[in-house]
Amino acid sequence: MITAALTGFATAFSLILAIGAQNMMVLRQGLARAHIFWVCLFCATSDAILIIAGVLGMGALIEQFPNLITIIKWGAIAFLVFYAGLRLWAAYNGDYEAQITGKAQSLGAVLAAIFAVTWLNPHVYLDTLALIGSISLQYEGLTKTAFAIGAVTSSFVFFFGLGYGARAFAPYFISPRLWRILDISIALVMLLIAFGLLQAL
Repeated sequence: MITAALTGFATAFSLILAIGAQNMMVLRQGLARAHIFWVCLFCATSDAILIIAGVLGMGALIEQFPNLITIIKWGAIAFLVFYAGLRLWAAYNGDYEAQITGKAQSLGAVLAAIFAVTWLNPHVYLDTLALIGSISLQYEGLTKTAFAIGAVTSSFVFFFGLGYGARAFAPYFISPRLWRILDISIALVMLLIAFGLLQAL
């Protein structure tokens, strides 16, 4: 069971580790020192729901309705381009007093953005429902449960580590120039992901 749990942990961690839209937003919230706990909890819980669904065999839903992924991809492209535009606009304006002082958007606004970038990300479904779900097929009973627990634990460790780890660097982000560089970087990552999704259509 320990081997299964470690396999689940390593598999999920390696999939989440790839820098994506969701990770960049968690990183930004950590640096802004705003709503870190709730953002990390939302991301980790969302991953846990999808991982458990994948282990329970919900990946078959994607196979049964392949057009669902296409719809999700178009939604993701629209949101990524929109959010990239917001970050570029913020970099252009250069008003980062709220981030520097630790006062940022409302919790509702932040969670709405995180919700969109999490649940409109087709890679999340492919990684959790399809990939993790298929890997879990080699296990049965308690070992499958251990695999799922390991994968879910990995999500919580990663997101809380990223959010609060970024918070440790927040004192260095006292310059609007650094925030401008961060926002431009986030925008470029978002646009690259959107372009990749567009090519895959």
